[in-house]
Amino acid sequence: MFSLIMTHSNFLRWSQRVNASQSHAIHAWCQSFFSLRWRLAFASICLFSNGAQAADAALTPMRLRIVGGLAAASQFSNFEEPFWQKTLPALTQGQVVAELVAFDKAGIRTNEMMRVMQLGVVPFGTILMGGILSADPELAALDLAGMNPDMAALRRSVAAFRPHLEQKLRERHGIELLAIYAYPAQVTFCRSAFSGLSDLAGRRVRISNPSQADLIRPFGAVPLQTEFAAVVPGLRSGNLDCAITGAMSGNAIGLHEVSSHLQTSATTWGLSVFGANLGAWQALPTNIQLLLKTELRKLEQTIWADSERQTLEGVACNMGRSNCTTGKSGHMTEVRANAADEKRLRSAFRESVLPAWVDRCGNQCVPVWNRLLASVTGIRAETRTSKP
Repeated sequence: MFSLIMTHSNFLRWSQRVNASQSHAIHAWCQSFFSLRWRLAFASICLFSNGAQAADAALTPMRLRIVGGLAAASQFSNFEEPFWQKTLPALTQGQVVAELVAFDKAGIRTNEMMRVMQLGVVPFGTILMGGILSADPELAALDLAGMNPDMAALRRSVAAFRPHLEQKLRERHGIELLAIYAYPAQVTFCRSAFSGLSDLAGRRVRISNPSQADLIRPFGAVPLQTEFAAVVPGLRSGNLDCAITGAMSGNAIGLHEVSSHLQTSATTWGLSVFGANLGAWQALPTNIQLLLKTELRKLEQTIWADSERQTLEGVACNMGRSNCTTGKSGHMTEVRANAADEKRLRSAFRESVLPAWVDRCGNQCVPVWNRLLASVTGIRAETRTSKP
């Protein structure tokens, strides 16, 4: 049809002589003939309608604006940053690059993230489970406090609930679910000695979402919802007595230096959802969508495996044990749940956490729980009578 070694100046003179119908035909031919790599290589030929400016635009990398996870957590520095800044550009041969900022550096509150993503202010972002519980309680059902005592239970819960979460995020909030990340188990750091959960009575405990508050209230604790960055100052000043957060992320910010005892039962696993504003997602070329979905699921699997490893190592590091290899060595005392604590935790979930979730969500959520999660947890939800 024409020579592929046509010079750029000859091409521009040639393109000025073709009429509109010919232009459309040539453009269609180019789109069907060339692979993505070839279309970019010969952009000056195929994208001729605007001459040199169109060619330059075609070679400009696509820039994605990303709000990632928590800056101090190793998940961000070890996995998210390398993926967006190195892996993705390499996989796309420089066609796609990312501008990444950590969640707690973006100036967005936890309970605002879902809304700003829905509006498209944040096209690609991470929603912490606390933000989901505040904005749409039904969608936080997969990791209520006290529900998943270990990683195996968490995996079962997420597998059972994921299709529902994906559908409702898209329908209700205009967000395309791309990955579900898990931080290490959320454990309880305290600045003074205690021997069991009953000793939490009267203590001010940092929580990251209302479900954690529902779990510790039956033990007499006073829950205070606090942003991650404020935990160390809160414990150091005495405004907080204890803090629920990740074993390793807590170690990373120095909680082992401002607390003495660590209760190692998992309250939650700090799930977060990574997704895209639906309009921003649909604007991406199909091949880029496919690549992102494939590679983000791989990233998710890597993060989950590391989360499980870090749960164990986080405890080891805070205790100052020899198997601490990546964290900071502390001298904390481990407090393990005894049989009485485990029984009370189960009771607190059944009698406090799940009913409170139904109160926030409404009785219309009861069938959702019973259909998707009752068989996984062994606990059915009950409809609630309206309070006078």
